[in-house]
Amino acid sequence: MTVADISTLPAYETLKLIRDGCVLTITMNRPELLNAVNLKLHQELAEVFTFAAADEESDIVVLTGAGRAFSAGGDLEHILNNANNPDLFDEEVRLAKRIVFSILDLDKPLVCRLNGHAVGLGATLALFCDVIFAADSAKIGDPHVSVGLVAGDGGAIIWPQLIGLCRAKEFLMTGELLSAQKAAEIGLINHCVPAEELDRAVEAFCDKLMAGSRNAIRWTKVLLNQELKRVTHSLLDAGLAYETVSMRQDDHREAVKAMQEKRKPDFRRMNS
Repeated sequence: MTVADISTLPAYETLKLIRDGCVLTITMNRPELLNAVNLKLHQELAEVFTFAAADEESDIVVLTGAGRAFSAGGDLEHILNNANNPDLFDEEVRLAKRIVFSILDLDKPLVCRLNGHAVGLGATLALFCDVIFAADSAKIGDPHVSVGLVAGDGGAIIWPQLIGLCRAKEFLMTGELLSAQKAAEIGLINHCVPAEELDRAVEAFCDKLMAGSRNAIRWTKVLLNQELKRVTHSLLDAGLAYETVSMRQDDHREAVKAMQEKRKPDFRRMNS
């Protein structure tokens, strides 16, 4: 296969797109910050899956991260800015909805190459993919509660769909990070493979899809996503509303202060 000239693809500041044959790879490209999500990455993620859906040259989409991480969640500077100016989060809410629904509306198979840790929104992005291959060195989790926030941007939707309500409650209410091996054992992700075999595993799966019936595969995905879309329409607005309210609470301000002071937040003091 020949990698396409990148000039035929849209240019992004925080994303890198490469088309290799019929496979379009979207790479979150802030490796120096572990692909943490700032406002610009939010904005570009809200656009890129719409492009991928319309891209006539690709039949399969792969989502991954540059460097050591898939995505380490919220960028610290971005978190601090939102904490000090909570009204800015209203724009992020709009973008979050576009990200989630553009992923769900993508009829092409979306494969996650989980090359490293996926945290918070990073975990949500990974888990909304159709099939997830993770390096055995990766961890995944949604620690919104660890910074005094509700996991409202998709975590409370997708985790129960994958591992059941009881397990989802345990991991979302504690913010625990799971090893890729544990995540595979409980069905949160599909495959945990040695890091050096990750590319080979993803490529082999993409080859298997490309050998199949394109329309049958796409329409099967569309059908499978109908219930997930229904649940998402029912819950996402409420989840984002709860997260917006939690951002304005003392617990979140305490968590942000603790991050600045490089200590653990003292929520008991705030709640006493």
